Parts: sequence; C-alpha cells; structure tokens
Amino acid sequence: MHSKALRLSTVSMNVINRDLYLDRIKVRMHNGLVKIITGPRRSGKSWLLSHIFTQYLLESGVEESQIIHISFDLDDENNQTELLSHDALKEYLYARINDASRQYYVMLDEVQEVEGFERIVNGLAAKENVDVYVTGSNSHYLSSDINTLFRGRGDEIRVWPFSFAEFVQGRTEIVSELWKEYYTYGGMPGLVQQRTAEQKIAYLHRLWQKVYMTDVIDRNKIRNQEALEALADVLCSSVGSLTNPSKLANTIQTVQRTKITSDTVTNYLGYLTDAYLFDGVKRYNVKGRRYFESIQKYYAADVGLRNARLNFRQQEITHIMENVIYNELRIKGYLVDVGVIESREMVEHRQVQSQYEIDFIATNGMDRYYIQSAYRMDSEDKREQELKSLLKIDDSFRKIVIVADDIAPYMDDHGITYMGLFHFLLKDFTKTGM
Repeated sequence: MHSKALRLSTVSMNVINRDLYLDRIKVRMHNGLVKIITGPRRSGKSWLLSHIFTQYLLESGVEESQIIHISFDLDDENNQTELLSHDALKEYLYARINDASRQYYVMLDEVQEVEGFERIVNGLAAKENVDVYVTGSNSHYLSSDINTLFRGRGDEIRVWPFSFAEFVQGRTEIVSELWKEYYTYGGMPGLVQQRTAEQKIAYLHRLWQKVYMTDVIDRNKIRNQEALEALADVLCSSVGSLTNPSKLANTIQTVQRTKITSDTVTNYLGYLTDAYLFDGVKRYNVKGRRYFESIQKYYAADVGLRNARLNFRQQEITHIMENVIYNELRIKGYLVDVGVIESREMVEHRQVQSQYEIDFIATNGMDRYYIQSAYRMDSEDKREQELKSLLKIDDSFRKIVIVADDIAPYMDDHGITYMGLFHFLLKDFTKTGM
C-alpha cells in the first residue's frame, strides 16, 4: 500500500459498535416475524442481542423484566442447559410473560439445541405482545428451512465477523498496518482479547478444532473425519478458484492422499457452508443469462480463520484481498455471483469461443455492480487483462475496479470507476461523486 501518512482518528470506545446489524434489527422490530440472527459461532451474534440490542432497548425505556435472554450455547459458561427440554423452556418463558398489557422481547441463543424449538418459537411469535429473536450457527435449521420451520414467519439477519471498518474502530495506527493485521488474523471478535501473535494464532486454531470441526462432525455424525479435514484444507488453499465436487475429490485424493467420492464432497460442502465457514458462489453467464450449475467459487467467512487453517503458509495477498472484497459485499447486504462473458473472436484467422471472468456481480435488487479485484495494475498487459471482461458488458450498470493502492476514486473514458481498497472498505463505494 502507498498510504504511509494515512492515520485513523481516535475513537473513544471500549466496545466495537455494530451499528449496521443494530439498524437491521431495529427496522424489523414488532414486524410479527421471528428475527433469526445467523452466522458462524463466535461471530458476535449473542453479544449483538444480549448487549448491543439490549442496551438499545433499555435506553429506549424498556424495563429489564420485559427482556428475556436465554443462552443454549454449550460453550457459554452462562448457558441455561436446564432449559434444553421443550417443556421446561416453555414453562419458564410463559411464566415470565405474565402481563398481556406489556411488550416482551425474547432472545434465544443457539436455539437449535432445543428439540422442537420451532413449536415454542412459533407460539411466542403468535402473541401480539412478544417480539422474538433467535440465534443459530447451523443454516440447515435456521436458514435453508426457515419458511418450513417458522411457517413463513422467519426473517433472517446474517452476522459476519468484524468488517475492516469495524476492526479499525478506536484504533490509531497507520491504516496500512491495520490492514496487514486484518488480512493476517481476520475479524473474529474474540481476537480483541488476544494481545500477542502467539495468542491470536492459538485462539484461531482452537476455534477450528474445538468449536467448528467438532460441531460439524458431531452434528452430522461424520465418520470420515480425515476427508472432512482435507476438504476444509483444500477450500482454504483455493479460495476464489472455480471448482466442482469432482475436481475437489480428485484434488483431495491426489494431494491429500485421502479417499473420497464426489458425492461425499457434495455432502461435506453442505455441512461446511451450513456452519457458515464458507460461502459457495455461483457462476453466472452475463450474456447468456444463466447459471453454470456445477461450477462455483468458495470464499472463507473470515480470512484469519482461513490463514490459521493453513498454518499461515499461503499468504497470497491477491486471493485474500478478493476474499475480503466478497465478504464486504455480503456484509453490505448484496447478493453476489461470479461472472463470465462469452465472446466469439478471431484468433489466427479462425473464430473461437472465449470466456472472460468478472470477479463479482453484486446486486441489491435495484442496482447492479460489476467488480474486479486487481491488487496491481502496474503494466499494460495486466490492465488489459482486468478490463477486457468489463469492456465487453453492454449494459449500463456500474463497472468498478478495486486496486490495492490508496487512490481516490476516478472514472476513465469507458465509464469504468477505479478506487482504492481502503475507500471501498471504509466508505460507501456507491457514492464516489461521479
């Protein structure tokens, strides 16, 4: 980065604000739906409800007796496992909700640990004076089956580890140094308590082995643990690469020397994405307006977790930057595909079918952005390579190239916007004054 003089202003706070998620909760209050806070374990879902949202309620005049918070997270020392029984939980909640004239806020952490939880939640949501919030770390129960479980009354809010903008809150170091720390260790909230590199690495390794892998293995009754571990390693080492289950199976058998079938890879991919450790991103043909069903890219939910899984051996900044950009788009609420442009061209006096990749197609329903992640564009060949796909798109949606250099946004003669990574991560990238 060429940003030696850029420093962040001091922010006097001990706790990192998560205003983006608080705002998403606030606009959903009293909407008659079950607010479902999802994301990987230890990403701050419980803190969001039990501290940030609870503090907002108290400051808004809600009394403590109107707020009911229960944690079923088995790793939480304050968990209330005595309420894991359906009947015990129901009896406890209905005893607390004892005044029909008062509004109650019920918050249930890791509610998927309670057998038959959906019946209790649906019953609470049917009450006019109860606003229900639940968290979960497994999308099989609290994402893909939301409409079935909650009879069409579920409203999901996905929580991610700290974005770079959240990570730098209250920090006064040079922003380029903070970026190095972020792309090395990532944004898991628990890292705030880890002061040394040794502590950070140990913390991330513990998350993988004691929390994530154990949870995936136990929940899905996996017998071939070695193959699951190998798949996690391959996904981490190839973030942002086009792949499919057959290719992954071949890689695991060739490189990891572990036997696995493509069907098993498909199942294990589902388990790892259900645990919010990776996101699978479909490939979209822009001109053909169709998806390539069997080909996807996979990105890690947190680059620090990705690096720790590989023992910090593969620090390819180009791939890490691409992963961070993807996560940032998702954090900002965009739906994201990876794109391809097909074009028939003359090569050595004959017509050939060529394909040009677009790193990301981001949309929020109304707007669409074509985005290229280009760590460096310091040669004409590199510039031509990054721009070729964008120049072949014939619609009027914004086209953006994000570079690692700390540059102010500008637009070229083709209508393509260029901006520095820090501008993209720390400001509203859609408002560049152009």
